[in-house]
Amino acid sequence: MTAAYVPASFDPLSTEQIAHTICEMFERQPLVSMAREIPRFEGSGLYALYYRGSSVDLYRPLNHLQIPVYAGQGKSSNSATGEKVRERYPVYSRLRKHRVSIIEGGLPIEEFRFRALLLPDVHADLGENGLRVGYVPLWNSKLKGFGSNEQGPSTRKSKKSMWDTVHDGRRRSHGGVVHQVDKLLADAEKHIRQQVDNYDKLPWPHPSTETYEDLLPQ
Repeated sequence: MTAAYVPASFDPLSTEQIAHTICEMFERQPLVSMAREIPRFEGSGLYALYYRGSSVDLYRPLNHLQIPVYAGQGKSSNSATGEKVRERYPVYSRLRKHRVSIIEGGLPIEEFRFRALLLPDVHADLGENGLRVGYVPLWNSKLKGFGSNEQGPSTRKSKKSMWDTVHDGRRRSHGGVVHQVDKLLADAEKHIRQQVDNYDKLPWPHPSTETYEDLLPQ
């Protein structure tokens, strides 16, 4: 017996569809080298970091894919109060701090890239969630702690993060090591294999080859 035909259902304004549209638009943006100081620009929105090199064995499988090692956003308002943030350069400021962290963590900064898209906070939230759910970036999941800030005495007394355990060297104080490097590396390698295996299952289209421009700040 032939199954009854049921037309597809599509809601272009659903939260999920908007998130996919934002992620697709985001991945059309050029990759920008982090080798030199990042030129300052205003605005809030979405950003992600990518590995494009061959010297770090752990990240080498990602060097030709759109899979970010980290995804985040710079907000124009305080999420708790809704008040405007005085910072005029939230995305730039985050990227600048991340550049320093990568260098201090002993990683080759010339092998890292970023892309960014200026967006209202609500849309940046959707895009960040889409990237995190779709790709599960390593530094957002298995090696947490990369994006954290050292803000006060209580934070300084906290245990060393997973990211800092693997990429030791950032100029910050913290408590003792509570993570085993070998286990973290094994979990990270397994996670990256899963990311690569699931790469073609994303709900939005993405190029499988490097067809975008690779910009280098002058």
